[in-house]
This record gives sequence, structure tokens and C-alpha cells, in this order.
Amino acid sequence: MIWLQLAVLLIMIIIGSNLKGIGLGLMGVLGMFIYVQFFRMRPVGPPGDIMLIILSIVTASAALQAAGGLDYLVYLAEKLIRKNPRHITLIAPLTAFTLCLFSGTSHVVYSLLPVISDLSARKGIRPERPLSATVIASHMALTGSPMAACTAALATVLGYAGAPLDIMRVSIPACLVGTLAACLVVYKKGKELKDDPVYIEKMKDPAFQAYIHAEEESTEKEIPREAKLSVAIFGLAIVMIVIGGSFPHLVPNMMEGNANAMVNADGSLKMVTVISVVSLSAAALIMLFTAAKPDKIVKSSLFLSMATALVSVYGVVWMSATFMAANEPAIRAALGSVTASHPWVFTLAVFLMGILMFSQGATTKAMMPLGMTLGLPGASIIAMFPAVNSFFVLPGYPTILAAVSMDRTESTRLGKYVINHSFMLPGLVATAVAIAAGFMLAGAFGL
Repeated sequence: MIWLQLAVLLIMIIIGSNLKGIGLGLMGVLGMFIYVQFFRMRPVGPPGDIMLIILSIVTASAALQAAGGLDYLVYLAEKLIRKNPRHITLIAPLTAFTLCLFSGTSHVVYSLLPVISDLSARKGIRPERPLSATVIASHMALTGSPMAACTAALATVLGYAGAPLDIMRVSIPACLVGTLAACLVVYKKGKELKDDPVYIEKMKDPAFQAYIHAEEESTEKEIPREAKLSVAIFGLAIVMIVIGGSFPHLVPNMMEGNANAMVNADGSLKMVTVISVVSLSAAALIMLFTAAKPDKIVKSSLFLSMATALVSVYGVVWMSATFMAANEPAIRAALGSVTASHPWVFTLAVFLMGILMFSQGATTKAMMPLGMTLGLPGASIIAMFPAVNSFFVLPGYPTILAAVSMDRTESTRLGKYVINHSFMLPGLVATAVAIAAGFMLAGAFGL
């Protein structure tokens, strides 16, 4: 029976990932209907904690965007990239990594992609190299970012005091090392631009020649004071969340009593509470002291994307958690001893699930509790965390499609056989190196 239930789970995820958007979440709920109606499986509680975290963090990011703070950060990143055009394959990914680490979303990279594409092409550098590494870097930065929903979800799953600090001090340097490895592996990838047959053919077009030889536009512009203020408020929120998660004794403690969704039995606040209160308070302050009014916030692209994220997480994580709970004894018996002695087996399972789910947060919430159930130590769970970034394997994620569409030289490609695309090599290298570095760092820190 378990194999039939697993087949339902995989079929719903595969169909949903092909539909994209809210399709994954809706197919997850359809899977729940099948589980309840035909298998009489008892539904577990929906993933309210991760949904609240997504709502809170994305609302704060949307307020930052509405106030012009994201534009200011992108402007700073763009200036840094333009100052180092000859080393763009290294500078652009590292700049994107830092930007996404701070903002907690990879979608801010869209504004950098055309700059990277144009600048590299005009300097005779194959755009595929910096573009592919930059997209992978924007994903890697989230596994460890204090403002990313997947990091908060992992801290909630681990559930011990100081978990956020352990995640950050292992995942951030590990993912940075993985990003550097991705930069190096693509530094000379493919033919030089002047030798690429597609580029040579395109250079016969006078309009394309004019684009390549166009003068670089000035990037200097006036930055409103409110944009800088919103970045300062957002940065303060990040600091407070890091402190609250890493040093729980500094957080107000309630009286001991019955535990609920927000407070532990010992009176300490749960991480979801700290993140929600601080993030939404930051959004409120940005709204009060800048031009980010309520209607502007709800119309921002980040806020609109939140609905898709919430539906997707609600459906697919609910279905996955119900399957895991119903079959926990069988799963533990089949995989417990193997994963205890060979954690890489579970790492591979996380990687494969991440390919299908197209969401770091959903993959984290669906798979990491299973790792805890199988008896994997928290250090191993943290070390394998970068495996949730595997959705680059199937090139359907918006950042990947945007990079391909913005490369006018057509050196950044999806490939004839789907998986032989420009992002596969840097993605695999970055993930593998980050996981290996994570296990070494976890050991070095004595976790």
C-alpha cells in the first residue's frame, strides 16, 4: 500500500511542477483528497508555521521594494559590477550572492541580469559564464539567509535554542565556497565569444553590431533618503531576528504554561513568533516613515508572488507531511539504519525532491522533518541544507528563464535535451561543494 501512496505523492508533485505557479499547491491538495477519500489517511496539521514565516518575510521585503530600498540595493550592486567588468564572471555572482543573502529573495537578481549580459558582451566575455553563475549564486544565498523562508523553516524543524546561528555559520560560508566553485568552473566555459558561430552570425546584423559597440550609459542617479531609511530598517530587522534566534535568553520570556503555536511550554517564544513580529513590525515602520503606502506594498511584485508561494507550500507540504506521518514506522525501518551510517543517501533524496518541488521552503519543510525522524543529527541536516537548491536541474525557474531571455548573444541556452543547459554544471558543482563544505564546517564547529 505504501508504494501506491508514494506513487500518488510523486505523480501529484510531477504534474504540479509542470503546471508551475499555484499548480504545485493545488495538485498537493488533490493528493490530500485522494489520501483521505480512498486511503483513509489521517490528515496532519497544515504547515502553518512556514506559511506565516513566508507571509511575514515577504511582506517586509515588499515594503522594502515599495519604498525603493530594493532599487537602492540593486543600484549599489550594479555600480560594483560595472567597476570590475574584466572580472565579471567572479564579481557578478558574488555581488548577487550578497544582495540575495541580505534581501532573502533571489528575485532581486532580475534587475542585475541585463547589466551583466550587456556588460560582458561588450567586453568580449561570453555572457553565459557570469549569467549562469549569478543565477546559481542567487539561489545558494538563500540557504543561510536570515531573511529567507527556507532558513527559518529549517530553524523551526531543528527546534533548539541557537539553531539559526548554527545554520548561518555553517550554511553561509559553505554556500559562498560553493558559489566560488561555480564561478571557477564556468570561468572558461564554452567558446570565446569571438569564436562562437552563433555570435559570428549575429554580428552580421548592423543592429546587433550597434548594440555591441554602444556607449555605456551613466549609472549615477539620485537616491531618495526614504530608500536608504527603508534599507536601514530592514537591516535592523535582520539583526534582531539573528539575535533573537541565536540568543533566546535576550528575548522576553512568558510565564510557563501550555504550549501553543507561538510560545513553548517553558514560556520561550518560538522562532516563528520572533520572525513574524520583527518582520511585520519592520514593514510597519517602513510604511510609516517612507512613501511605501499600503496600496503600493500590496501591488508590488514581491507581495503578489506571495500568494503563489503560500498556496504551493500549503498543498504540497501538507500532502507530503500526511504521507510521512501515515508511513513513519515503515520509512524508519527501511531507511533508518542506512541514513544513520550514510547521510549522503538522504542528501540525495532531498536533492531529488528539490528538483520536483521548485521551492527551497517547501522542500525544507517536507524533507527535513523526515531526516529528524530517521535519527539524523542536526549537524548533518544543516550540512545537507544546500541540496534544497536543486530546482535548477529542470530549467523552468523564473531566474533561469530570465537569464536566457536577456542574453542577446544567445550563449546562455536551455539545451536540446532539457537538462543539458547552461546552469547544470555550475549548479551541480556549487551544490556538491557547498554540501561537502557544510559537513566539514559542522565538524569544525563541533555541532
